[in-house]
Amino acid sequence: MRVSLLDRSRTRAGEPDSAALRHTLDRARRAEALGYHRFWVAEHHAVPGIAGGSPPVLMASVAGATERIRVGSGGVMLPNHQPLVVAEQVAMLAALHPGRVDLGIGRTPGFTAPVRRALRAAGTDDDAFRADLDELRSFLDGTGPVTARPRLDAPVPLFLLATGAGLEIAGELGLPAVVGGRLLDDRAALDRYRSRAGDGGYLVVSADVLVGGPELALPEAWALAAARTTGEFPPLEPPDPGRWMSGRQRGTVEAALARTITGDADDVAARLDDLIVRTGADELLLTSSTWDRGALAASDEQLAPTGALWSRRAQATGPPAT
Repeated sequence: MRVSLLDRSRTRAGEPDSAALRHTLDRARRAEALGYHRFWVAEHHAVPGIAGGSPPVLMASVAGATERIRVGSGGVMLPNHQPLVVAEQVAMLAALHPGRVDLGIGRTPGFTAPVRRALRAAGTDDDAFRADLDELRSFLDGTGPVTARPRLDAPVPLFLLATGAGLEIAGELGLPAVVGGRLLDDRAALDRYRSRAGDGGYLVVSADVLVGGPELALPEAWALAAARTTGEFPPLEPPDPGRWMSGRQRGTVEAALARTITGDADDVAARLDDLIVRTGADELLLTSSTWDRGALAASDEQLAPTGALWSRRAQATGPPAT
Protein backbone atom coordinates (compact mmCIF):
# COMPACT_ATOMS: atom_id res chain seq x y z
CA MET A 1 0.00 0.00 0.00
CA ARG A 2 1.47 3.32 -1.07
CA VAL A 3 0.94 6.09 1.48
CA SER A 4 1.24 9.78 0.60
CA LEU A 5 0.65 13.17 2.22
CA LEU A 6 -1.29 16.23 1.11
CA ASP A 7 -0.25 19.37 2.97
CA ARG A 8 -2.43 22.47 2.59
CA SER A 9 -0.01 24.92 4.26
CA ARG A 10 -2.51 25.63 7.05
CA THR A 11 -1.95 28.92 8.83
CA ARG A 12 -2.22 29.25 12.60
CA ALA A 13 -3.65 32.07 14.68
CA GLY A 14 -0.97 34.51 15.83
CA GLU A 15 1.61 33.40 13.24
CA PRO A 16 2.58 34.93 9.88
CA ASP A 17 1.57 33.04 6.75
CA SER A 18 5.23 32.42 6.01
CA ALA A 19 5.43 30.12 9.05
CA ALA A 20 2.90 27.80 7.38
CA LEU A 21 5.01 27.62 4.23
CA ARG A 22 8.18 26.88 6.19
CA HIS A 23 6.33 24.13 8.02
CA THR A 24 5.25 22.62 4.67
CA LEU A 25 8.91 22.36 3.63
CA ASP A 26 9.90 20.86 6.99
CA ARG A 27 7.08 18.34 6.75
CA ALA A 28 8.12 17.38 3.21
CA ARG A 29 11.66 16.64 4.36
CA ARG A 30 10.36 14.45 7.18
CA ALA A 31 7.91 12.71 4.82
CA GLU A 32 10.78 11.78 2.53
CA ALA A 33 12.85 10.42 5.42
CA LEU A 34 9.84 8.40 6.62
CA GLY A 35 9.29 6.74 3.25
CA TYR A 36 6.08 8.42 2.06
CA HIS A 37 5.47 7.93 -1.67
CA ARG A 38 4.25 11.43 -2.61
CA PHE A 39 4.03 14.85 -1.04
CA TRP A 40 1.34 16.99 -2.60
CA VAL A 41 0.32 20.62 -2.09
CA ALA A 42 -3.00 22.32 -2.81
CA GLU A 43 -4.45 25.38 -4.54
CA HIS A 44 -6.56 27.85 -2.58
CA HIS A 45 -6.90 31.57 -3.26
CA ALA A 46 -7.45 34.43 -0.79
CA VAL A 47 -8.18 32.03 2.09
CA PRO A 48 -6.96 33.24 5.52
CA GLY A 49 -6.45 29.69 6.75
CA ILE A 50 -4.29 28.50 3.84
CA ALA A 51 -1.03 30.08 2.70
CA GLY A 52 -0.50 28.03 -0.48
CA GLY A 53 -2.04 29.95 -3.38
CA SER A 54 0.35 28.81 -6.10
CA PRO A 55 0.96 25.04 -6.40
CA PRO A 56 3.73 25.26 -9.03
CA VAL A 57 5.79 27.67 -6.93
CA LEU A 58 5.34 25.60 -3.78
CA MET A 59 6.00 22.35 -5.68
CA ALA A 60 9.30 23.82 -6.89
CA SER A 61 10.27 24.72 -3.33
CA VAL A 62 9.33 21.26 -2.02
CA ALA A 63 11.21 19.50 -4.81
CA GLY A 64 14.25 21.67 -4.15
CA ALA A 65 14.13 20.87 -0.43
CA THR A 66 13.94 17.09 -1.01
CA GLU A 67 15.76 14.53 -3.13
CA ARG A 68 13.61 11.49 -3.88
CA ILE A 69 9.97 11.83 -2.86
CA ARG A 70 7.43 12.46 -5.62
CA VAL A 71 6.04 16.00 -5.59
CA GLY A 72 2.68 17.05 -6.98
CA SER A 73 -0.51 19.02 -6.73
CA GLY A 74 -3.76 18.06 -5.16
CA GLY A 75 -4.58 19.86 -7.29
CA VAL A 76 -4.23 22.59 -9.87
CA MET A 77 -7.75 23.91 -10.54
CA LEU A 78 -8.01 23.99 -14.31
CA PRO A 79 -10.86 26.55 -14.55
CA ASN A 80 -8.48 29.10 -12.99
CA HIS A 81 -5.71 28.66 -15.59
CA GLN A 82 -4.97 28.42 -19.30
CA PRO A 83 -4.06 24.80 -20.20
CA LEU A 84 -0.85 25.86 -21.97
CA VAL A 85 0.39 27.72 -18.90
CA VAL A 86 -0.27 24.68 -16.69
CA ALA A 87 1.56 22.45 -19.18
CA GLU A 88 4.56 24.77 -19.30
CA GLN A 89 4.76 25.00 -15.52
CA VAL A 90 4.65 21.25 -14.95
CA ALA A 91 7.01 20.60 -17.85
CA MET A 92 9.59 22.92 -16.32
CA LEU A 93 9.26 21.25 -12.94
CA ALA A 94 9.57 17.79 -14.50
CA ALA A 95 12.64 18.84 -16.48
CA LEU A 96 14.33 20.17 -13.35
CA HIS A 97 13.27 17.18 -11.20
CA PRO A 98 12.94 14.24 -13.63
CA GLY A 99 10.87 11.29 -12.52
CA ARG A 100 9.51 13.06 -9.43
CA VAL A 101 6.65 15.31 -10.56
CA ASP A 102 2.90 14.52 -10.58
CA LEU A 103 0.05 16.69 -11.80
CA GLY A 104 -3.29 16.50 -10.01
CA ILE A 105 -6.06 18.39 -11.80
CA GLY A 106 -9.27 19.65 -10.23
CA ARG A 107 -12.24 21.65 -11.45
CA THR A 108 -13.23 23.81 -8.46
CA PRO A 109 -12.90 27.59 -8.97
CA GLY A 110 -12.56 30.10 -6.14
CA PHE A 111 -14.98 29.51 -3.31
CA THR A 112 -16.50 33.00 -3.25
CA ALA A 113 -17.78 35.27 -6.01
CA PRO A 114 -15.10 37.98 -5.41
CA VAL A 115 -12.33 35.37 -5.67
CA ARG A 116 -13.82 33.90 -8.85
CA ARG A 117 -13.98 37.38 -10.39
CA ALA A 118 -10.40 38.11 -9.35
CA LEU A 119 -9.25 34.85 -10.95
CA ARG A 120 -11.22 35.49 -14.16
CA ALA A 121 -12.27 31.88 -13.61
CA ALA A 122 -13.91 30.11 -16.54
CA GLY A 123 -17.09 28.05 -16.27
CA THR A 124 -17.00 24.61 -14.71
CA ASP A 125 -19.57 22.72 -16.78
CA ASP A 126 -18.59 19.24 -17.92
CA ASP A 127 -18.07 20.12 -21.58
CA ALA A 128 -15.79 23.09 -20.85
CA PHE A 129 -13.75 21.07 -18.38
CA ARG A 130 -13.37 18.15 -20.79
CA ALA A 131 -12.23 20.52 -23.54
CA ASP A 132 -9.64 22.17 -21.28
CA LEU A 133 -8.46 18.79 -20.02
CA ASP A 134 -8.08 17.47 -23.59
CA GLU A 135 -6.10 20.57 -24.51
CA LEU A 136 -3.84 20.22 -21.47
CA ARG A 137 -3.15 16.57 -22.27
CA SER A 138 -2.28 17.45 -25.87
CA PHE A 139 0.27 20.00 -24.69
CA LEU A 140 1.77 17.48 -22.26
CA ASP A 141 2.08 14.68 -24.84
CA GLY A 142 3.34 16.88 -27.67
CA THR A 143 0.28 16.57 -29.92
CA GLY A 144 -1.12 20.06 -29.29
CA PRO A 145 -1.34 22.94 -31.78
CA VAL A 146 1.79 24.43 -30.19
CA THR A 147 4.61 22.75 -28.30
CA ALA A 148 4.89 23.33 -24.56
CA ARG A 149 8.49 23.91 -23.52
CA PRO A 150 10.63 22.39 -22.27
CA ARG A 151 9.79 19.19 -24.14
CA LEU A 152 9.77 16.15 -21.88
CA ASP A 153 11.47 12.81 -22.35
CA ALA A 154 8.84 11.03 -20.25
CA PRO A 155 5.16 11.82 -19.54
CA VAL A 156 4.10 13.46 -16.29
CA PRO A 157 1.56 11.29 -14.40
CA LEU A 158 -1.84 12.98 -14.51
CA PHE A 159 -4.44 12.46 -11.76
CA LEU A 160 -8.02 13.72 -11.74
CA LEU A 161 -9.52 14.95 -8.48
CA ALA A 162 -12.85 13.21 -8.74
CA THR A 163 -15.96 14.73 -7.20
CA GLY A 164 -19.33 13.94 -8.74
CA ALA A 165 -18.99 13.86 -12.53
CA GLY A 166 -15.20 14.01 -12.17
CA LEU A 167 -15.05 10.30 -11.40
CA GLU A 168 -17.08 9.54 -14.53
CA ILE A 169 -14.67 11.64 -16.63
CA ALA A 170 -11.64 9.94 -15.07
CA GLY A 171 -13.11 6.55 -15.93
CA GLU A 172 -13.92 7.51 -19.51
CA LEU A 173 -10.40 8.87 -20.06
CA GLY A 174 -8.65 6.02 -18.26
CA LEU A 175 -6.98 8.38 -15.78
CA PRO A 176 -5.98 7.76 -12.16
CA ALA A 177 -8.54 9.29 -9.79
CA VAL A 178 -8.31 10.85 -6.34
CA VAL A 179 -11.50 10.38 -4.33
CA GLY A 180 -12.68 11.35 -0.87
CA GLY A 181 -15.74 12.37 1.10
CA ARG A 182 -19.08 10.80 0.21
CA LEU A 183 -17.63 8.96 -2.80
CA LEU A 184 -15.79 6.64 -0.41
CA ASP A 185 -19.17 5.14 0.51
CA ASP A 186 -20.41 4.83 -3.09
CA ARG A 187 -19.04 1.44 -4.07
CA ALA A 188 -21.17 1.35 -7.21
CA ALA A 189 -19.53 4.55 -8.50
CA LEU A 190 -16.06 3.22 -7.64
CA ASP A 191 -16.80 -0.06 -9.43
CA ARG A 192 -18.03 1.83 -12.52
CA TYR A 193 -14.81 3.81 -12.51
CA ARG A 194 -12.71 0.64 -12.38
CA SER A 195 -14.68 -0.91 -15.22
CA ARG A 196 -14.45 2.14 -17.47
CA ALA A 197 -10.84 3.09 -16.70
CA GLY A 198 -9.48 -0.36 -17.54
CA ASP A 199 -5.69 -0.60 -17.35
CA GLY A 200 -5.48 3.13 -16.58
CA GLY A 201 -7.55 2.75 -13.43
CA TYR A 202 -5.75 3.72 -10.23
CA LEU A 203 -7.63 4.83 -7.14
CA VAL A 204 -6.06 7.22 -4.66
CA VAL A 205 -8.25 7.45 -1.55
CA SER A 206 -8.03 10.73 0.33
CA ALA A 207 -8.86 10.72 4.04
CA ASP A 208 -8.31 12.77 7.19
CA VAL A 209 -6.30 10.55 9.54
CA LEU A 210 -4.59 11.43 12.83
CA VAL A 211 -3.06 9.01 15.30
CA GLY A 212 -4.10 10.45 18.64
CA GLY A 213 -7.15 11.63 20.52
CA PRO A 214 -10.17 13.17 18.78
CA GLU A 215 -9.18 16.58 20.15
CA LEU A 216 -6.48 16.68 17.46
CA ALA A 217 -9.21 16.91 14.82
CA LEU A 218 -11.12 19.66 16.62
CA PRO A 219 -9.21 22.71 15.23
CA GLU A 220 -9.85 21.68 11.63
CA ALA A 221 -13.48 20.81 12.38
CA TRP A 222 -14.01 24.20 14.00
CA ALA A 223 -12.44 26.01 11.04
CA LEU A 224 -14.86 24.24 8.73
CA ALA A 225 -17.82 25.20 10.93
CA ALA A 226 -16.65 28.82 11.00
CA ALA A 227 -16.33 28.85 7.21
CA ARG A 228 -19.84 27.46 6.78
CA THR A 229 -21.33 30.27 8.91
CA THR A 230 -19.07 33.25 8.09
CA GLY A 231 -17.92 32.43 4.55
CA GLU A 232 -14.26 32.70 5.57
CA PHE A 233 -12.04 29.67 6.29
CA PRO A 234 -9.92 30.80 9.27
CA PRO A 235 -6.45 29.90 10.58
CA LEU A 236 -6.19 26.98 12.99
CA GLU A 237 -6.72 27.72 16.66
CA PRO A 238 -5.92 25.61 19.75
CA PRO A 239 -8.60 23.00 20.50
CA ASP A 240 -11.26 24.31 22.86
CA PRO A 241 -13.88 21.67 23.76
CA GLY A 242 -15.80 24.32 25.72
CA ARG A 243 -16.14 26.75 22.82
CA TRP A 244 -19.65 28.10 22.37
CA MET A 245 -21.19 27.01 19.07
CA SER A 246 -24.54 27.51 17.43
CA GLY A 247 -26.57 24.42 16.66
CA ARG A 248 -25.55 24.61 13.01
CA GLN A 249 -21.87 24.93 13.89
CA ARG A 250 -22.06 22.06 16.34
CA GLY A 251 -23.59 19.85 13.66
CA THR A 252 -20.79 20.72 11.23
CA VAL A 253 -18.13 20.01 13.87
CA GLU A 254 -19.66 16.67 14.80
CA ALA A 255 -19.92 15.62 11.15
CA ALA A 256 -16.27 16.60 10.52
CA LEU A 257 -15.08 14.68 13.58
CA ALA A 258 -17.04 11.63 12.45
CA ARG A 259 -15.33 11.72 9.04
CA THR A 260 -11.84 11.99 10.56
CA ILE A 261 -10.08 8.75 11.50
CA THR A 262 -8.55 9.22 14.95
CA GLY A 263 -7.53 7.01 17.86
CA ASP A 264 -4.55 5.00 18.98
CA ALA A 265 -2.48 3.03 16.49
CA ASP A 266 -4.63 -0.12 16.82
CA ASP A 267 -7.89 1.77 16.27
CA VAL A 268 -6.54 3.69 13.30
CA ALA A 269 -5.04 0.55 11.74
CA ALA A 270 -8.40 -1.22 11.96
CA ARG A 271 -10.31 1.71 10.44
CA LEU A 272 -7.77 2.10 7.64
CA ASP A 273 -8.04 -1.60 6.87
CA ASP A 274 -11.81 -1.22 6.58
CA LEU A 275 -11.37 1.83 4.31
CA ILE A 276 -8.91 0.02 2.04
CA VAL A 277 -11.10 -3.07 1.73
CA ARG A 278 -14.28 -1.03 1.24
CA THR A 279 -12.88 1.17 -1.53
CA GLY A 280 -10.28 -1.09 -3.15
CA ALA A 281 -7.74 1.72 -2.72
CA ASP A 282 -4.44 1.50 -4.56
CA GLU A 283 -2.97 4.33 -2.50
CA LEU A 284 -3.84 6.44 0.55
CA LEU A 285 -3.48 10.22 0.47
CA LEU A 286 -3.54 11.52 4.05
CA THR A 287 -4.81 15.10 4.31
CA SER A 288 -4.95 15.82 8.03
CA SER A 289 -3.84 18.91 9.88
CA THR A 290 -4.01 20.07 13.50
CA TRP A 291 -2.92 22.98 15.66
CA ASP A 292 -0.15 21.09 17.46
CA ARG A 293 2.70 20.63 15.00
CA GLY A 294 4.45 18.19 17.33
CA ALA A 295 1.37 15.98 17.47
CA LEU A 296 1.07 16.16 13.68
CA ALA A 297 4.70 15.08 13.28
CA ALA A 298 4.18 12.18 15.68
CA SER A 299 1.08 11.10 13.74
CA ASP A 300 2.95 11.33 10.43
CA GLU A 301 5.67 9.12 11.88
CA GLN A 302 3.24 6.36 12.86
CA LEU A 303 1.27 6.58 9.61
CA ALA A 304 4.36 6.41 7.40
CA PRO A 305 4.99 3.17 5.45
CA THR A 306 7.86 2.47 7.85
CA GLY A 307 5.76 3.35 10.90
CA ALA A 308 4.49 1.08 13.64
CA LEU A 309 0.87 1.40 12.54
CA TRP A 310 1.39 -0.68 9.38
CA SER A 311 3.11 -3.41 11.35
CA ARG A 312 0.05 -3.51 13.61
CA ARG A 313 -2.26 -3.64 10.59
CA ALA A 314 -0.26 -6.53 9.08
CA GLN A 315 -0.46 -8.45 12.34
CA ALA A 316 -4.22 -7.87 12.50
CA THR A 317 -5.01 -8.81 8.89
CA GLY A 318 -2.48 -11.59 8.38
CA PRO A 319 -0.21 -12.18 5.39
CA PRO A 320 -1.41 -11.20 1.91
CA ALA A 321 -3.24 -13.79 -0.14
CA THR A 322 -1.15 -15.72 -2.67
